[in-house]
Amino acid sequence: MNNSVSSTARLLGAGLRALLVLTALCGVLYPLAVTGIAQAAFPDRANGSRIEDSGGRVVGSALIGQRYGGDLRWFQPRPSAGLSANTENTRYGLLVSGASNKAADNPDLIAAVAGARARVLADNTVPGYTPQPSWVPADAVTSSGSGLDPHISPAYAELQVHRVAERNGLAVRQVETLVRDHTEGRTLGFLGEPRVNVLELNTALRALAAP
Repeated sequence: MNNSVSSTARLLGAGLRALLVLTALCGVLYPLAVTGIAQAAFPDRANGSRIEDSGGRVVGSALIGQRYGGDLRWFQPRPSAGLSANTENTRYGLLVSGASNKAADNPDLIAAVAGARARVLADNTVPGYTPQPSWVPADAVTSSGSGLDPHISPAYAELQVHRVAERNGLAVRQVETLVRDHTEGRTLGFLGEPRVNVLELNTALRALAAP
């Protein structure tokens, strides 16, 4: 009887010591070490790749797309298509990342693309500039696989230049320069495609148009 109680007590003691040691290592020391390394080596990414305006106010993340409520003063992002309604961040039209998974010949998708193309052409037609259907790139009328893509192609940004310039009282050349300055090349020179972060571009546009 005494041996059984003693053995049980030793096992419980060993288990408790293991619990305390592993809790300290895995629950305290390891997270602190990883957080410290991340803050030292990659502070911007570790803090969410935040974008700030000229006044130092955080306006969003470089990793998450935003919508602009149809306000045509701003460059517009890709269409968003998610798996559920977004009731938290109403600046973007979804809560759960994902695509529609509709086939290329799906009638609903075909109708949505045709409608999106018509809106893009109508929105970006201004005096002296009439875009043609062949100028509308795929990313202007389709969402990305995640539905959260913060980037658009340089072609879609350029398609919007005349409208943005007209709405903000800027010269077309000023806005074209803004797009060029915010066009990112391929990652490592060969991965992906050139792209423009819409939030970064609009934040710079706000600063340019403010005076």
